[in-house]
Amino acid sequence: MHRSRLYAILIDAPRDEADAAAAFWSAALGAPARPEPGAPQFIALHDALPGLVAAVQSVDDAPRIHLDIETDDVVAETGRLLGLGAVQVGQWQECRVLRVPGGHLVCVLPVESDPALFDAQARAWP
Repeated sequence: MHRSRLYAILIDAPRDEADAAAAFWSAALGAPARPEPGAPQFIALHDALPGLVAAVQSVDDAPRIHLDIETDDVVAETGRLLGLGAVQVGQWQECRVLRVPGGHLVCVLPVESDPALFDAQARAWP
């Protein structure tokens, strides 16, 4: 058995447009935008989505929105999602990048949130 939960909604913006995108979403959502220390590709939108991380991610690709799912077993959760029709299209560090039916991207990553929040909100899977 493993557990997982939706962790983040990321607004991917081309590198040269990321700052403008972060300013827009910050104003639109009334959420302060702050760069993430140690992760310059992310600009967090603090408290935009209570209980979830919202951020603009600078990418070398087309603009899109993707979801991050955190789990206590990356291999098991990736396998579960592959069984539902996802296809793995990449890997970055411990994160598995999947393309799901409909064409969207989903990243599966180890638990990043506060352990108490993860324990309270994660779903258990056989």
